[in-house]
Amino acid sequence: MTGHLEILAILTSAVLIVWIFRRLKLPAILAYLVAGMLVGEHGLDWAQGHVNYDHFAELGIVFLLFTLGLEFSLPKLMAMRHLVVSVGSLQVGISLVIFIVLAMMLGQSFSTAFVIGGILALSSTAIVVRQLSESGAMKRKSGQLSVAVLLFQDVAVVPFLIIIPMLATSGDSSMVLALSMALIKGIVVVGLLLLTGKWLLPRLFNVIAQVRTDELFVLTTLLVTLVASALTQWFGLSMALGAFLAGMMLGESQYRHQLEADIRPYRDILLGLFFITVGMKLDIVILFSSPLTIFSIMLSFMVIKVVVIKILAVRAGEASKDAWAAGFMLSQMGEFGFVLIALAGQVELLPLDVASMLLGAGVISMALTPYIINNARKWGVWLSHDKQVDTEHLEGLTDNKNLKDHVIICGFGRVGQTVSRFLKQESIDFVAIDIDPLRTSKARDAGENVLFGSSRQAELLQAAHLSTAKLVVIAFGEDRQSIEVIQKVRSLSADVPILVRTRNDDQLDALQEAGANEVVPESLEGSLMLVSQVLSLSGIPISRIIRRVQKERKNHYNHLHGFYQGEHTDMGPEAIDRIEFAHAILLTDDAFVIGHSIRSLNLTRRRVSIITLRRDNQEIEEPDENIILKPQDTLVLRGKPRRVERAERYMQEGEK
Repeated sequence: MTGHLEILAILTSAVLIVWIFRRLKLPAILAYLVAGMLVGEHGLDWAQGHVNYDHFAELGIVFLLFTLGLEFSLPKLMAMRHLVVSVGSLQVGISLVIFIVLAMMLGQSFSTAFVIGGILALSSTAIVVRQLSESGAMKRKSGQLSVAVLLFQDVAVVPFLIIIPMLATSGDSSMVLALSMALIKGIVVVGLLLLTGKWLLPRLFNVIAQVRTDELFVLTTLLVTLVASALTQWFGLSMALGAFLAGMMLGESQYRHQLEADIRPYRDILLGLFFITVGMKLDIVILFSSPLTIFSIMLSFMVIKVVVIKILAVRAGEASKDAWAAGFMLSQMGEFGFVLIALAGQVELLPLDVASMLLGAGVISMALTPYIINNARKWGVWLSHDKQVDTEHLEGLTDNKNLKDHVIICGFGRVGQTVSRFLKQESIDFVAIDIDPLRTSKARDAGENVLFGSSRQAELLQAAHLSTAKLVVIAFGEDRQSIEVIQKVRSLSADVPILVRTRNDDQLDALQEAGANEVVPESLEGSLMLVSQVLSLSGIPISRIIRRVQKERKNHYNHLHGFYQGEHTDMGPEAIDRIEFAHAILLTDDAFVIGHSIRSLNLTRRRVSIITLRRDNQEIEEPDENIILKPQDTLVLRGKPRRVERAERYMQEGEK
């Protein structure tokens, strides 16, 4: 197989397997590893060495560490320093020592044992943080504890990247000398880069930004990253270390978010290639020949990490249930573990069979992570024998208050608090439920009726007297969580009205199908308020404005749909595929529908609609269906992108 066919085969496998894994809601990292196993020398052997993938794959790690440096926040580290130091640092240190001892007891050298310890001591920042965000558990104490530990683990990656190459060149006997040299070189490089970054980089990016050319900004970002990486490599250190330092230097600048957006496509593609190359080295025969060994390795390191984190968190003053939950959340092997496996393999510190065992155990542990995180709190409650976890803050409500015909506010952020203020002005009782412990504490100190916990918990809804409430307001604006809350409320009360705030209307149908009576899209309501002010200042009577606004709400914001998509529309690909955009179609002289009426197009069946028809420089809004279409007519259609494309193809070519 030639080099071009190799690349084609690898890309095809990657696209197919990543698609399957994402449909199964599994991490893309696992998909890349499986793709590598499939095409590697121990699989179908499609990658036969015509192309050196390692150099490109290494750039993926360089860009990963650069974005990690951008996200590294010294103020955030200082704000969480108690948990970072008392739990995060000790977790890495104690876990490292335990795994080193166990590996040496199994016959590994100290250098190999050190690598194994570093690999197993780290957890997956990417998977855990994403899962915590999606499940709404980020603001819980267990979520904050997990983030603090991950914060230190991310920092700990850098010393591992320095030490592992030194171990390969020095041997066990000169470990102290290797570490000393690494420390000296590290101090010199860090000092040099920090001085350069403080005085040169801000000025450089100011000059580049003034040119207002996106391509030049991207090229400069790539250049800075690679120059910093080359500098650390020249000193005999890891390229990834230089990238991390470059990112850290720019992390506090005004260009941080733009830099991250520019580098992300290169990082994701090259990082995917890196994990494919790791998967290529995975010996499937070893995996299938020793499943019990791999399972034992996985179970052992996961149990050890759970216990270590639990003990340290309790010693730091955290509740037992939160300590257990954080331990479960961080029990898997992380993406940086694969980075260290690849690095150790390059410097021949890790035998192939050991690397394959670790990769197999790591892949399985990461695949289990979403399930573990979703159940971590429940397991923590069971192990800590704390039966009051869901109602521990119910004393925030006065017991002697007979709540009836009140409003339940789910989410006590900016919007929820605004709603509560207007309710108080009208002497309407309310109960709020919020998952942020600091916000809940401050609100209750001020005398507000606020319960701490998740609005998805039946006990909290019952404690808020859902059975006698006259309205439930879901104010936090996260559609996925809102649907879960609606379903829980409906399981407890079929009749109580539910009003839901959402950021836009792409999930309006799903929210209504779940049981919401009214859905208020924040962006569209903002547009209505703006339109009201515009019409009012333009001299339109207030009664007519009110009628127009009420009509728009009654028609589900029909006239606010179908905006024109731009190059920088602020939403992801999945959202874009759900939103109805406006698209103008000019009918050519030989278009298929010339001479046909609008009715004959049967656009309702195609699930698109006509906003306007422009003919002879005149605009006809909501044109009559009996109008016959003529050449050079312009139809403005509203619908989802794929449907509009099919409708346009039919109009021009007659394809069914």
